[in-house]
Amino acid sequence: MDMKMIDQFILGGAIASLLGFLLLCYTFQGKKKSNRASMEMQRDDYVKNSQDGECQQEIAGNTEIIIVGAGVAGSALACTLGKDGRQVLVIERDLTEPDRIVGELLQPGGYLKLIELGLEDCVNEIDAQRVLGYALFKDGRNARLSYPLKDFHSDVAGRSFHNGRFIQKMREKAASLPNVRMEQGTVTSLLEQKGTIKGVQYKTKTGEEMTACAPLTIVCDGCFSNLRRSLCNPKVDIPSCFVALVLKNCQLPFPNHGHVILANPSPILLYQISSTEIRCLVDVPGQKVPSISNGKMASYLKNMVAPQIPVVIYHAFISAVEEGNIRTMPNRSMPAAPYPTPGALLLGDAFNMRHPLTGGGMTVALSDIVVLRDLFRPLHDFNDAPALCKYLESFYTLRKPVASTINTLAGALYKVFSASSDEARNEMRKACFDYLSLGGIFSNGPIALLSGLNPQPLSLVLHFFAVAIYGVGRLLLPFPSPKRAWLGARLISDACSIIFPILKAEGVRQMFFPATVPSYYRAPPAS
Repeated sequence: MDMKMIDQFILGGAIASLLGFLLLCYTFQGKKKSNRASMEMQRDDYVKNSQDGECQQEIAGNTEIIIVGAGVAGSALACTLGKDGRQVLVIERDLTEPDRIVGELLQPGGYLKLIELGLEDCVNEIDAQRVLGYALFKDGRNARLSYPLKDFHSDVAGRSFHNGRFIQKMREKAASLPNVRMEQGTVTSLLEQKGTIKGVQYKTKTGEEMTACAPLTIVCDGCFSNLRRSLCNPKVDIPSCFVALVLKNCQLPFPNHGHVILANPSPILLYQISSTEIRCLVDVPGQKVPSISNGKMASYLKNMVAPQIPVVIYHAFISAVEEGNIRTMPNRSMPAAPYPTPGALLLGDAFNMRHPLTGGGMTVALSDIVVLRDLFRPLHDFNDAPALCKYLESFYTLRKPVASTINTLAGALYKVFSASSDEARNEMRKACFDYLSLGGIFSNGPIALLSGLNPQPLSLVLHFFAVAIYGVGRLLLPFPSPKRAWLGARLISDACSIIFPILKAEGVRQMFFPATVPSYYRAPPAS
């Protein structure tokens, strides 16, 4: 790399730092809106007064915590709390093995959290595949980006697998604990008395109406949660949908790497989920996708998507389309906006979602569980619901730097990686690919953020604006022109319009200055 380019990066870094600092100052000084009214628990069909039914004593017993949902978050939480000696009741709608098209890639940062929770053996014996980095493809070019793993144990890497197999392993581990009880049933409502959640009402698999009570109910029933309505302000955005296929008996261009194709109109993801299967996720912008039943989807995949697929897996892709096992799922994002509610807590996708492009969902959930476990450990009694609620407000602050970094990166990368009719936005896309292709610190920093190995909010902002400044430098060097200068200014403006709203939704103060939030220092309630 010549000196001119080095100077360009130094200048870009300085400008990016200044922009990041100004952003923080501006947002920190912004108006503070009162949420007192919204903090009051909303009354709806999913919250019922506990006087409508009595807790079943044989179910309640000495139960300390009810967990609603036994997906990744619920199962991992049940294992964790059960190992700490808590009396846990888990109520899950369907205890058979799930069959989902997301939650199949666990980043290295998430695997580290799995180790911290003592659950790393749950990726054994499910034909999980090691993931060592990413491969980016754009306009016939490619770049391999490896996870910065040299300072970690050799076992640390990403893992990709069938989501259902992973969940079943965690469910089995949780159910093997003597103080964890798993029951199949559908929770129909939370039981509330004088503003405090006392438990849940649910239907067993035989249709019998039951109630269960506990000092604390943790709702982690996934992205389709209905119970969240009374516990948070759910502003769900659906920017796109995934169309899913399974490619069989073929090899990816870069083994043990996730593949991201910067296709038109939006990215395509490929990664192995077993030794013989490759998951392909085609992103389709908007909330509507071509119909599968009338053949329009197959035609779209063959004519629009297939020409952008790497040649070595082209025939496997066409075969998967012709086989017809095509599935779709909306991609949801939702900032965490909880109402601190005595007796209840939200977790997982019921609480916070981000675009699944970067595969960060399980990392966020497992990181949240580590934070929650550490907060619970000094507690001997959960019965003082108001005091416990006040104490657990620190959870929402302590989780922010990790969760919001991953959330912001997912939202920003999706917008940058998607094609656009806007010339400035496409310049940003090219700049991002070329910036990552430089390798060294230019790829290690962003990949450390994406993998959850170094989820630092300030590092994210600096790298994001470094990409923007790099794009401006490409436009102005070696000979600037008024047209290129104007395009560079628009590029900076687009970069700001991408990241600033995401940062605002996530909460700048909690992301960058968590120690200034009073709840950061919240002490456990007295026994």
